[in-house]
Amino acid sequence: MKVLWAPWRMEYVSSDNNEGECIFCTGDERSQDERRLILFIGNRSIVLMNRFPYINGHLLIAPLRHVSTLNALSPEEKLDLITMVEKSIGVLKEVMNPEGFNVGLNLGKIAGAGVEDHIHFHVVPRWNGDTNYMTVFGEVRVIPEHIQATYRKLLPFFK
Repeated sequence: MKVLWAPWRMEYVSSDNNEGECIFCTGDERSQDERRLILFIGNRSIVLMNRFPYINGHLLIAPLRHVSTLNALSPEEKLDLITMVEKSIGVLKEVMNPEGFNVGLNLGKIAGAGVEDHIHFHVVPRWNGDTNYMTVFGEVRVIPEHIQATYRKLLPFFK
């Protein structure tokens, strides 16, 4: 039997989010941005890496304001979110050269929202062959690059 090591996944498996804090609510403390994988904080939105990604470069874009529905957003917040989704796609194209993207949001727990009380978009770069037998038969994703290495590649493009 072969073993695939992914020790960083243990944090997800054993986590019950005992801190009780929203991953998208930034507060005023900037010293933890790298640990939290925050790439950008603007006037109305935040971009961070998904700590438990589907594939390298999986980004999350959320409004700074803690809201759970699209209709709770102001027109300015909606425009800013879509603008940041567009910018994030541009950065991922330049840095990682994906062949396509999945972009979307999961509204409600039943739809797959892991953080259902703070609306957020997923931007997932895709490459031909990034879903293979490991995902299909083993229900295991193989992510070829460490998340901190991806963070360091993307961060300069969001400054």
